[in-house]
Amino acid sequence: MRPLLVRLHRWFGLGTAAFLFLAGLTGAVIAWDHELDALLNPSFFRSATPGTPLPALELAKRLEAEEPHAVVTFMPLAVEPGHTWIALVAPRVDPVSQAPYALDFNQVALDPVTGEEQGRRMWGKASLARQNLIPFLYQLHYTLFMPTKMGIDFGVWTMGVVGMVWLLDGFIAIVLAFPSLKSWRKSLAFRVKRGGYALTFDLHRSGGVWLWGLLIVVAVTSISMNLGAQVVRPVVSVFSTLAPDPFRIVAPGPAITPAEATTARERIVTEAADVGRREGITEPPGGLFGLPTSGVYGVGYYAAGKDHGDAGLGNAWLMMNARTGEVLGRQIPGKGSAGDIFIQAQFPLHSGRIAGLPGRIAISFTGLVVAMLSVTGVLIWLKKARARRKPAKQAKAASTIGTRERAAN
Repeated sequence: MRPLLVRLHRWFGLGTAAFLFLAGLTGAVIAWDHELDALLNPSFFRSATPGTPLPALELAKRLEAEEPHAVVTFMPLAVEPGHTWIALVAPRVDPVSQAPYALDFNQVALDPVTGEEQGRRMWGKASLARQNLIPFLYQLHYTLFMPTKMGIDFGVWTMGVVGMVWLLDGFIAIVLAFPSLKSWRKSLAFRVKRGGYALTFDLHRSGGVWLWGLLIVVAVTSISMNLGAQVVRPVVSVFSTLAPDPFRIVAPGPAITPAEATTARERIVTEAADVGRREGITEPPGGLFGLPTSGVYGVGYYAAGKDHGDAGLGNAWLMMNARTGEVLGRQIPGKGSAGDIFIQAQFPLHSGRIAGLPGRIAISFTGLVVAMLSVTGVLIWLKKARARRKPAKQAKAASTIGTRERAAN
């Protein structure tokens, strides 16, 4: 049995090493995406104009008036003092061609007091420029910038499958790490003084053992981040009843017009606080997102600057019918079935935010360890492969010499 597990571990590891190395390094960085992005691009994130910020709806109107081919798809409803108001936008549809207008940006930062633009960028663009670096790493982590063909997002599927292989390999690895319970101490030790191959081997084996629990959590949540609807939700639904995914809801009826969308947005923002209280949500409305074509707007409930959720299971979200204001779906942290709460925990666990700052530090460190395990695994394989080839070469050389001697005689 053990030889089979060794073989599986070898090929699973080699097959996923490059992907996990990349995911580990980028994950270690994007655990701090907001902080690093703001540090690299202060003019995009910081505003020094004194005064009272304009209402979010007014800022959205000004942005859309300035860029008539763009529609705001996400906007914060409040901003922290000294910060810009940053909105996401999408192209409107050309009524003549029925094709989206071409836009070279999807994120805009405005001075919240004056409404003046401070910057724009294409979030997720494949670019190492300072303004694009952190969003680029974020996209690379999740999609590898692979294309979408025939409705299949190959990046998402690739990383999802890698996550499943990694999860299986993690259980194989923990079995291999303890060949004998009597010598369990060896599986936790690092032969630092010996260095060389011995240390490389221990970094791979013992490093994986020490962080095995965290590695399994990251592997499971990586599947959820990529193949939640395709794999995780169907599996979880076998054991627990799940509420419909609120972020995939589409309102009944035809798509709303731009004029209807503007009116609906204003009404939903006005009513959001009262609706939240009726749902038992104590936090204020903090963000609004939605595509008018879906007929749904989502309201996130959090204080200014807490859009990612600093701890726990994240922020509450209500999905509302743009025409009627009816709540169509909800995600309220800690509420729902056991399966619903499991689903809610996936991103907070994957990002480490479930445990606040210590959790993010742990996830960042784990990302570096994942990269290290990938490198040391390949190094171990290379050394063993060379060792296997050496006797084969010697045997071949001996056979050649023997053949020549027999021919000479």
